Amino acid sequence: MQTIADELARHPFFSTLDPRDVELIAGCGTNAQFGRDEYLFREGEQADRFYVIRHGKVALETAAPQAGMLTIETIEQGEVLGWSWLFPPYRWHFSARVLEPVRAISLDGACLREKAGRDHDFGYAIMSRFAAIIVERLQATRLQLLDVYALPARGGKRVSR
Repeated sequence: MQTIADELARHPFFSTLDPRDVELIAGCGTNAQFGRDEYLFREGEQADRFYVIRHGKVALETAAPQAGMLTIETIEQGEVLGWSWLFPPYRWHFSARVLEPVRAISLDGACLREKAGRDHDFGYAIMSRFAAIIVERLQATRLQLLDVYALPARGGKRVSR
């Protein structure tokens, strides 16, 4: 039987961490399951964890004026979901809706912040990994906004500014 630490140690997001750091992270983890159309979290709610998606698909969504719910990105097996737990006021910036049943490792953000506060090298290792996720999500959001708010052009085609 695999432990959470075993799973994390093999995951690309964590694999280059010191094994001691992987154990620290695993100590904040539990297994979680979500069914189709359930929400892992909703925009504006308290952000207190992040997820390593082991199986399934999740739509990362935001409410867009005049467009309704807009899917920013689809998160799949092997990806990490959630970074709002890192920054006050610890509120989700997006919603995460299950498209296909999900099995995930759920990691407690307060637990990790506390451990990072005691060990700054560990905190830096975590923060630098999440910085890459933040950049990726911001780029995906930018591309979606360009698509949603594209200007109509002559001949009925849409173009971006």
